[in-house]
Parts: sequence; C-alpha cells; structure tokens
Amino acid sequence: MVQWSEMSPHQWQEFVNQEVCVTAHEQQQFEGFVFTVDPVSASVVLVTLQEKERPSVRVVLGHAVRDVQILRRGTEETERRLKSVFLPDRAQDLSSEQLKTRRDNLCLWLEKNRIPVTEDGEVLRVANVLTISAPYGSGDCSCANEIILARIQSLVESNPGPEQSQSQTLLP
Repeated sequence: MVQWSEMSPHQWQEFVNQEVCVTAHEQQQFEGFVFTVDPVSASVVLVTLQEKERPSVRVVLGHAVRDVQILRRGTEETERRLKSVFLPDRAQDLSSEQLKTRRDNLCLWLEKNRIPVTEDGEVLRVANVLTISAPYGSGDCSCANEIILARIQSLVESNPGPEQSQSQTLLP
C-alpha cells in the first residue's frame, strides 16, 4: 500500500470532489469533501457541506495523513457547491443579457486597443494564450504568462464601459 505522502498529484486528483474519511495520526478521523490536495505538503483541504449551516473547512496536514477512504463519489452539484465556498460566482448576480452586454463591450474594447480576441461560447480568448470568463472583470482573466496577464488585466480595468468605449482608446 502506497503512503499518502508518496502518492503523485495525479493520484491525489482522484480524491478531489469526493466525500472521504481521512485517518490521521493517533487514529483521528475526519470526514468531508476533498476540495484540493496541496502538491507540496500533501495536506488535504476538507469541506463539510451541511444543508442549513455554513460550510466548514478543515486542513489535515499531509504528514499526519495515514489513510484516505472514499465514502461517496461527488457529483457535479457537489463540485459546484465546493467551488462556491471559495470562489463565489459573481456572474450569478447578472442576467444573461447583462453578461452578453459586458462580454460584447469588452470584446469591442480589446479590439479597439488592437488586442486579438475571439469568443468561445461564454469565454473570451485573447491571442490564444489568455481567457476571460464571466462576469468579464480583471479578476476573471486566466493566463500562464504573468506579464501578459498583468497587461490584459490593466486593460480590462481601464474599460470605460459601453457608453464611453466608442470615443476612447487606451493604446496609441
């Protein structure tokens, strides 16, 4: 049997979104859904989802983990609820029409500033290296290149909005 701390991140990924029972040192047991496993320390982030109470979060340090057993497979609903604990979905506060207006406005702003942008469903793709998800703010940008990320975030933040974007351009 492979020790928890000796498993690979790929093996740990199989536990994410699953309801588990973690046995730690001195036979202490903790139950909850695995939100993530830290790849450096092997620590497990458990979330307990209760119907009428706020979710609770517990971190079981990797060196203390003796065994992890899956109790129940997670569902898409479980995954959505887990993500909402840490990443509140600000797009839920906006109607689909408002999101479309924001997406179209941001596309126009980026194109006006000579940034290549394409729509891929609800996601904007910038030069095939950066994505912008709903609700299309600077915090919704994702990119592996920190320099590109910072520049596009700055441009997104400077977007004047639909009423002024016709007359302003940030870049010369």
